[in-house]
Amino acid sequence: MKPGDLVKSKTVIGEPHKAALIIEVVEKKCWRTHVLGKAVDWDKIDPEPHAVVLFRGTKLTIPITDLELLDESG
Repeated sequence: MKPGDLVKSKTVIGEPHKAALIIEVVEKKCWRTHVLGKAVDWDKIDPEPHAVVLFRGTKLTIPITDLELLDESG
């Protein structure tokens, strides 16, 4: 995924089938409590790619693994 791509969230948060535009790709750490537990230890994880997306005039930073590329031909 790259800036300019249209994406949607794979998870059902808010409005799951609405498109967002990637404006930047950054590296951030993301502690996943459902996998790693509640006790956060930032030294145990590496940064992963996140997309800064524009959705309804708001910038959101979302892990790329949680996004799905929209098919532009459809």
